[in-house]
Amino acid sequence: MNEKNFSVFIVEDNEWYNKFLVHHLSLNPEYEVKSFLSGKELLKSMHLLPDVITLDYRLPDYEGTKLLKEIKGLSPETEVIVISEQNEIEIAIDLLKGGAYDYIVKAEDIRDRLLNLVQNIRKNYQLQEKVSHLEKEVQKKYDFQKTVLGNSKGIHKVHELIEKSLSTSINIMLSGETGTGKEIVAKAIHYNSPRKDKPFVAVNVTALPADLIESELFGHEKGSFTGAMTRRLGKFEEAHGGTLFLDEIGEMDIAFQAKLLRALQEREITRVGSNTPVKIDCRVITATNRNLMEMVKNGKFREDLYYRLIGLPIELPPLRDREKDILILAKFFVDEFCKENKMDTKTFTADARDKLLSYSFPGNIRELKSLVELAVVLSSTSEIKADDISIASFDPLPEMMAEEFTMRQYELRILKSYLVKYNDDVKKVAEKLDISSATIYRMLKE
Repeated sequence: MNEKNFSVFIVEDNEWYNKFLVHHLSLNPEYEVKSFLSGKELLKSMHLLPDVITLDYRLPDYEGTKLLKEIKGLSPETEVIVISEQNEIEIAIDLLKGGAYDYIVKAEDIRDRLLNLVQNIRKNYQLQEKVSHLEKEVQKKYDFQKTVLGNSKGIHKVHELIEKSLSTSINIMLSGETGTGKEIVAKAIHYNSPRKDKPFVAVNVTALPADLIESELFGHEKGSFTGAMTRRLGKFEEAHGGTLFLDEIGEMDIAFQAKLLRALQEREITRVGSNTPVKIDCRVITATNRNLMEMVKNGKFREDLYYRLIGLPIELPPLRDREKDILILAKFFVDEFCKENKMDTKTFTADARDKLLSYSFPGNIRELKSLVELAVVLSSTSEIKADDISIASFDPLPEMMAEEFTMRQYELRILKSYLVKYNDDVKKVAEKLDISSATIYRMLKE
């Protein structure tokens, strides 16, 4: 539909009334109005696929219900407003069941009612066009060959596994360090799969408190707990027909894991405060930066849930193992940032490229993106130089080795350095240093 060419067909055998309707609808310059005095005349022009038809129910050559059926058969997208001289409820119900947009009676207010109906239909068409456009943009955006960028062996393997995942609804487990692009891969899988027209719902498990996770994922009924003012659908129901992405699945409370397992096995959930099961149909993609099998061995993750979730495992390699993918990604981020900020694109000097390739990027792709965007801002020419790239290298050893300390003092300094790096996240530091959280607290107390 073209905004400047919204077509409205008037079908009315009374010539005066026909002209009356044409006149008022033609006052809007964005409507292209054509009139017909019979059903046969209309059907000859249905190849033009009008957006709206106002249809007199009692035409001399066609019964209204039969003509509506023929119109819908030729152009299902055309909206039909039936106009009648009498308010016949049973007929109106049959027409609405047959696909009519509305049924109105010839009365004093018909002009305003008709104009409002046509205007609402037009707005709905515009909204549908926008949604369709956005869906195409989203699918284009998540073309995995263009979003999961790289030419390294590791990324080629990821591409192969993504390709294999598209033909079925097998669950997928994405593993890899923080910042390796797990959610981007999950979206690429969804938007290239048969489920692409249904919702993609992402949930960060670490953001859900243990006492709220059941309500968030399964939903709840009104009054099921304090503060539950209305019924709320959970993430599983929101993702019905589409994909549910559970990020950081390794952080899920062990007590809830049994309920998640049952939901996956039975393909149904029960809202909090209800006894009625609700069928679910969604593909589950999980992501983790932890070794779940190790957690299974340590009793921190259910083994049966692990095997239910793992489906097709896809491991995303860290950026330091992806050879010159760093330069491919860096160029992409520069071009994207410059385009978003209406700037002329910039290139890297040889020294700048060497500097990028010499860095290990512990924060992976997320860190590279942040670093490159800052370099674009700091660069004062069309080239990004090595000095524009601000790498805050995390290497506490040279400073530590400048003085002599005891082994215990070195341990404390290393611990403090890691706590600074990971923003005092004791759980993360314990994982990185392969020690328990209790050991960290004990050392800090000392």
